Amino acid sequence: MIPLLSINQLTFKPTKKWEFMVPSTDFVLGPVDLTINKGESIAIIGQNDSGKSLLAKLIVGAVTPTSGQISLNGQQLDPNNTKARASDIRMMFRQSSESLNPGISIGTMIEEPLRLNTQLSPEMRLEKVLKTLTLVGLMPDHYYFYKHMLSEGQQQRVALARALILDPQVIVADEPFAALDPSVRSQTVNLLLTLQAELGLAFIFISHNLGIVRHMSDRTIVMNEGQVVEVKDTQAMFADPEHPSSQKLINAHKALLTY
Repeated sequence: MIPLLSINQLTFKPTKKWEFMVPSTDFVLGPVDLTINKGESIAIIGQNDSGKSLLAKLIVGAVTPTSGQISLNGQQLDPNNTKARASDIRMMFRQSSESLNPGISIGTMIEEPLRLNTQLSPEMRLEKVLKTLTLVGLMPDHYYFYKHMLSEGQQQRVALARALILDPQVIVADEPFAALDPSVRSQTVNLLLTLQAELGLAFIFISHNLGIVRHMSDRTIVMNEGQVVEVKDTQAMFADPEHPSSQKLINAHKALLTY
């Protein structure tokens, strides 16, 4: 069986003082090897500055790797052609409210990827946007709303709709729950799990909330200083972490639960 997404010997070594979306650093990531199957949820955890967000940007094509390969359904992706993967691998950003443009309507914002990446007519784009709004639990009327008219939870649903609009196979999310209060966070997690089951999405997410990691991920990846130091089924990871970095994270989580 061919994995949905395969990452082989992926590395990043900065060659410039500054690169788009990557701050000036001597940080080196990789090599990383990873496979993800259809419908699977993968959590990436680790201390701050361990390389989690950089790995996410490499997967979606926001940052070009120094070496290595990423393949989707067995077909190698061109690291210099990010538009080719735009419909298959989509990203949800850390702060959904900050990623929404306050100057345009929600409908226009969600429609933009369709306008740029498809040949759909305006009528077909409208139909697709309205369908996607409903899919994430919003109303068709939200098409005409603006960012300031939405609650925190609704803004997160808009971010999800924008990620789903091109019918991706993989969604990569960088701390999608960090800014949400507990009740909204719970609703968002349940919505993602429902959509994943319905659509067969693979979901790769970064989170410091190990309670969410344990609840919704099938496998967990632990990163430390740019390296993947442990990969395990999530329940096995929480029961028996082997690497010192994994043990530190899991033990800290358990200590919070018993505090």
